[in-house]
This record gives sequence, structure tokens and C-alpha cells, in this order.
Amino acid sequence: MKRALIIDDEPLARMVVMEYLLGFKDEIELIGECNDGFEGLKAIQQHQPDLVFLDIQMPKITGFEMLELVENPPAVIFATAFDEYAIKAFEAHAVDYLLKPFSKDRFNKAVEKFLASAPQKPIAKQTEELLETAATQSASQHERIVVKTGTKVKIIPVADVEYLMADDDYVSVITKDGSYLKNKTMSFFEQTLDSRKFVRVHRSYIIAIEQITRIDPYEKDAHLAILKSGAKIPVSKTGYVKLKQVLGI
Repeated sequence: MKRALIIDDEPLARMVVMEYLLGFKDEIELIGECNDGFEGLKAIQQHQPDLVFLDIQMPKITGFEMLELVENPPAVIFATAFDEYAIKAFEAHAVDYLLKPFSKDRFNKAVEKFLASAPQKPIAKQTEELLETAATQSASQHERIVVKTGTKVKIIPVADVEYLMADDDYVSVITKDGSYLKNKTMSFFEQTLDSRKFVRVHRSYIIAIEQITRIDPYEKDAHLAILKSGAKIPVSKTGYVKLKQVLGI
């Protein structure tokens, strides 16, 4: 018996999924329903479902952001009104997607696909690739960074970020209130953050343009960016070219 969880902020949408799931009562047990990403995260950690029916656009945090915080994500069937052009970007990695409003027949096909699937990649790896692909489709990724600190979830407005620094397999997000680790790559942030506001000045650093107070020469073909906080960020030769382009100098 597989265990399923519904995460959707629309009560009617949850009711539809629950009703359609009755056709699979001998194969799938519904263990709960949640109306936002925070509730969903807690329920996944507590119940460890095999399958999640997940909406994308929800209050507080999106479905994508919630999944980023799950260490071993379950299989996911998206049930969303998200525009089809974005769905096509990740449908190869999700178990399936249901574009609202969807029929019972379409729902059945998605669930049967889950039941019959024997993924070549672990679900966690599928979800990781899904998030990398879909993140650029979500406007919220340009406005905030969601991190997990212990058992708490913190939403960092991008406007509060001073710089980012590579930290082994993580990226340290530095703000005036402190630093936070995010399990992402520098390349991810370079592609996701607004290039008019952030620039990768070094293989290990991305800085917020508005935080720069001056740029000082430092050794051969290298510079230091001095930030408002007093932080001194190394700028490589390539990074200096990028900075000049962004600053118009």
C-alpha cells in the first residue's frame, strides 16, 4: 500500500483529488492534506509519504521552494493551473503533471504511471533536476531565497542579500542579519538572480551591485570589491570585466 499526501491551498482542488483517489483505495492510502507549503513540509517530514499531489503557486512558499527543503523528496504529481509552457520544462522529471481542471481519466493515468513506474534515477535526484530546471520559471526565485535553519524555515528577501560565497557543497547567503547555508550551486544562483543586481565576480563569490562602495586594485590582474558592510570580496580578471559592464565604466 502506497501512502499519499495532498498539498494545495484550494479546498475544492483537494476535494477533487481525494474523490478521484477513491478509485485506488486498494493501492494508495491518503494520509493527509495540507493547505500550504509549511504544513506540507511538516507533514512530509512526519509521515514520509511515497507520493505527493502538489500545487505550485501557494501562499507563503511555492511548491518548488517547499521541495527544496525536503532532504529525501517523495514522488511528485503536480496538480496546478501553472501555464503549460512552464510545465513542459519539467514534465520529463516529475512523475506527471495535471493541468487544472483535469478529468478523472487524466488523473487515473497519472496515478497509474506512478504505480507502474520503476525510475532509473532515485526520486531525490529526479526532484533535484526538476527544481534546477523549473526554478528559472518561477518569479519568486528572483525575489527571495528560502533556507532551512534547524527545524525552522527562513525566507530571505533577495534585497537583503549582500553577497554569496561558495562553501563546499553549499552556498553561504550573507545578509546584514547573518549568513545562511543553501544546498545549491553558485551556477544556480548566477543563472537565477537578476543579472542587473548581482554579478559573479569570482568563482566563489557573487555580490549585490548596490552593496559596492569602491573597487581597489589588488595584486596582478585582480581587484577587491569593498562592500558597505566592510567586507572585502576578491574580484578576478573575468569578474572585473563583468563588473565594469554592469556598472557602465
